Amino acid sequence: MNVRINQMHAYMDDNGVDAVLVTEPKHVYYLTGFASNPHERFLGLLLPRGDEAILLVPALDLEAAQAAAGASVAKIHTHSDTDDAYAVLRSLMPAGVRVLGIEKEQLSVRRFEALSEAVGAESYVDIGLPLRDMRVVKSPEEAELMRNAVRIVEDVLRAGIALVKPGVTEIELVAELEYRMRKLGAQGPSFDTLVLAGANSALPHGMPGRTAVREGELLLFDLGVFAGGYASDITRTFAVGDVTDEMKRMYAAVLDGNLRAIEAVRPGAALASLDRAARDSITAAGYGPQFNHRLGHGLGLDIHEYPSVHGNNAELLREGMTFTIEPGVYVPGVGGVRIEDDVLVTANGVEVLTRFPKELTVIG
Repeated sequence: MNVRINQMHAYMDDNGVDAVLVTEPKHVYYLTGFASNPHERFLGLLLPRGDEAILLVPALDLEAAQAAAGASVAKIHTHSDTDDAYAVLRSLMPAGVRVLGIEKEQLSVRRFEALSEAVGAESYVDIGLPLRDMRVVKSPEEAELMRNAVRIVEDVLRAGIALVKPGVTEIELVAELEYRMRKLGAQGPSFDTLVLAGANSALPHGMPGRTAVREGELLLFDLGVFAGGYASDITRTFAVGDVTDEMKRMYAAVLDGNLRAIEAVRPGAALASLDRAARDSITAAGYGPQFNHRLGHGLGLDIHEYPSVHGNNAELLREGMTFTIEPGVYVPGVGGVRIEDDVLVTANGVEVLTRFPKELTVIG
């Protein structure tokens, strides 16, 4: 029994949807266990209401799909590079589909037009919300995959800071980190790895380049990996040699904000309260205007997913939610500090998945 596919069938029953077509590869993986990057080729999981699931894959992926999804999907069909994939889909679509569920954020206009012409449903509803609601609460198996992704990225970070010395450039460190990600078992980085030195660390989304590491400056690492399909995301900021008292004050303010937000995590708390806990602390330290982004973001199959952790989100935390807590302070011309952890809401509070030390550490 596939619990997730059954949840989609319950959604169809409750909302009068005749069939659902899932085309986002990560959602196909989430529902069936089959992971694929189809590139420009068509990949789709068709869920007819009250009937068995049908998986349509490129012909070159047939064996992989059978091995990964055979237990969840009894009907697996293929299309070749010379086939019209939408004509194949039309032949698999049950008769009388009036309302079809699709992922509106995933489909381009061109693909939607081809789908609409092939299927001819009367209306199309967005299934993004039920999929989002399923994904926001992680199963124990998903949480363990995320712990593993965290273990890998923390090993990568340990190896990376050992390479820091005055004169090494940001981009050289990025290259070494991403090499070690794959060597240690990751599928790859979960986003563009950031290493930002000196004044560049004051750019929350700066671009690593040829800037060299220098004594007396801050050095920020922001990196993550995909492993087993799930993402990790960690930021740590270090001192290269002795740094100024102002930099130390910035660091202390961010660390206190990070810890206060984590302390506020528990089922039933509002997401907004976590942002306020960090922001109030950082404001009291005199750096409120320099904390210029939300506290964090959801984490799982995507590096950024629901929920958004900001001061206007009144949604209540539920056991099994996973997200980042990453307050930061950025002072132009001086540098920036960000401390980011991945957290899991538990029945009694919180599990901090990231365990890399957070006290200000001198490296290089």
